[in-house]
Amino acid sequence: MTAATRKRRREIPGTVIFDGDLARIGYALNRMCFSFNAAENREAFQRDEEAYMTRYHLTEAQKEAVRSRQVLRMIAAGGHPYYLAKLAGIFGLDMQDIGAQQTGVTKEAFQARLIAAGA
Repeated sequence: MTAATRKRRREIPGTVIFDGDLARIGYALNRMCFSFNAAENREAFQRDEEAYMTRYHLTEAQKEAVRSRQVLRMIAAGGHPYYLAKLAGIFGLDMQDIGAQQTGVTKEAFQARLIAAGA
């Protein structure tokens, strides 16, 4: 299989594929999110988000993604969904909030879709 073929296979419209390149880009962001396993780190982040992001050497794009509270922007900035779930929890976001972001609707509209689908 050629590199071009592998590249084409990874393209899914509307989906960010977390691969080795994105893992390298998102290392600092994911490392920061991993730190939230410890309560004292979650508290330190909540006290001073900017200082905490600087401590982990996030890029400006990553900082902007975190500031926006938009999980899709964080994924595009290299965040792995597993680690970002820790950050989403700090922000008080649940899976329905994230689903709403992914589909571009309000949380209430997303909940209505789930109910209509029998979920």
